[in-house]
Amino acid sequence: MNDPTKNLIVVVGPTAVGKTDLCVRLAKQLGAEIISADARQFFREMNIGTAKPSLEERGGVSHHLINSHSIVDSYNAGDFERDALQILEQLYKHTNVAIVTGGSGLYIKALCEGMDEMPEIEESIREQLNTIYMNEGLPVLLSQLDQLDPEYAASVDRANPQRIIRALEVCLASGKPYSSFRKKSKAIRPFRFTKIGLQRNREELYARIDARMDAMLAEGLVEEVKRLQPYRMQNALQTVGYTEVFDFLDGKYDETEMIRLLKRNSRRYAKRQITWFSRDPEIRWFHPSDYTQIIAYIQQEPGAMKPGT
Repeated sequence: MNDPTKNLIVVVGPTAVGKTDLCVRLAKQLGAEIISADARQFFREMNIGTAKPSLEERGGVSHHLINSHSIVDSYNAGDFERDALQILEQLYKHTNVAIVTGGSGLYIKALCEGMDEMPEIEESIREQLNTIYMNEGLPVLLSQLDQLDPEYAASVDRANPQRIIRALEVCLASGKPYSSFRKKSKAIRPFRFTKIGLQRNREELYARIDARMDAMLAEGLVEEVKRLQPYRMQNALQTVGYTEVFDFLDGKYDETEMIRLLKRNSRRYAKRQITWFSRDPEIRWFHPSDYTQIIAYIQQEPGAMKPGT
């Protein structure tokens, strides 16, 4: 049964919008701990390219599910749902409020609404699909998904290789469409939600994304990716910020083009994140500087507001 005294503050928004700074400030004022719902910050080996907050940036606030896994581990939204619920069960024994934050919409959805029971996936299937992706490209996988599950293929982000590969894994392992496993009803959680979305105007957000990418490169992003080359087939590395550098290291283009693609693809990723979260009518949207209004909103019963432009 839902306990109205227990509140999970969900803070979402696109990359580089300012989620970490806001959540640390909220956590300090509310005496809360933070659960990361960033699908890449789970992995210990991925630091610079994931904009993982440093210990200094965490401000002494306990963060869960950062550096919790290795990139060789298989970890998906269903695993996150299970782990995050277990963490919350422990936190709510001594507090009434917790914070979850991240830009990975599927992981947020899994925690808030529940995930379907998916079939076990043999590692050979995953390896086969990753090999096809690396050698033949995403269009080949998209064509296969169009055939095996046209319903999901029509709605999925067709630029997201992780989603495409995950759907094909389920199709091939079960012999059924991935869409047939997707749940229609929301899970009931023993706490209530306050959903906060952070937004900036496009020019401001894109400038922050470009500046963050410049900082990542200065901090040694290329060197980090070089160290990860033995693991480049892992799903965790099929993502913006890493694939562009792998292609640069392969000699597909020069450094100038790599930087252009890193910034362009990061901006496109942010647009996809905004599109995903804008579909949730329970999210109330704020500029990150609106701290007083955000605190006031958390202290009242949440309403619904669509994001601005």
